[in-house]
Amino acid sequence: MAESASGRAVEIARCLSGRLGALSFAPPVAFVYDPTDYARASHEAYLTRYADRGAQVLMLGMNPGPFGMAQTGVPFGEVAAARDWLGICEPVGKPPAEHDKRPILGFDCPRSEVSGRRLWGWAAARFGTPEAFFERFFVWNFCPLAFLEQGGRNRTPDKLPAAERAALFDACDEALRQLVAALGFTHVLGIGAFAEARARAALTEADVTIGRVLHPSPASPLANQGWQAAAERQLKEQGIPVP
Repeated sequence: MAESASGRAVEIARCLSGRLGALSFAPPVAFVYDPTDYARASHEAYLTRYADRGAQVLMLGMNPGPFGMAQTGVPFGEVAAARDWLGICEPVGKPPAEHDKRPILGFDCPRSEVSGRRLWGWAAARFGTPEAFFERFFVWNFCPLAFLEQGGRNRTPDKLPAAERAALFDACDEALRQLVAALGFTHVLGIGAFAEARARAALTEADVTIGRVLHPSPASPLANQGWQAAAERQLKEQGIPVP
């Protein structure tokens, strides 16, 4: 019996987690969180429930935010959205080493991640149900690791030294290629410039159309002026209509 798309997605995520677990990162990185490991139950619940819906468009993020996927294991996993709309609320463990200023509280985390609230809030407003959204779109982060400096500051993958980036990107590129092949996407949209660039670098031989939508981060002035309208305009310009 052929393996399901969701089963293949789980396998790809586990393999990537294993590869990345063998890497090391020097200061200023002091802590590395892998929510696909310590929050595996919720991460795999997300993949199992939603990766098999036939989506044609992959929305590709960068890496976990400290109050989103790092807490819940769900990409852009703002707690309320993951729990109340996506219906995912599984037990979450702890990373091997934890920064005291960035504790992993799982679904008890009291802070909201703005990027996730905007992304999943848009999906809920436009599609009504998760099932309707995932028939069209799927969300995945290029890199499943979150990096913290000694003071607790988040450090994004693009700010790592060249040698560390090369090893990290090699593993994440391969996982992205495998995911695109397994789930049969026709479009890959980077959520922000970094993710678009990684998609273009990794998917040179894939038969997919690559584009970008504005990142919903509050650090983006344009996103703060109306992320949903901007994202929908960009989707329309790329021939991807929404309801």
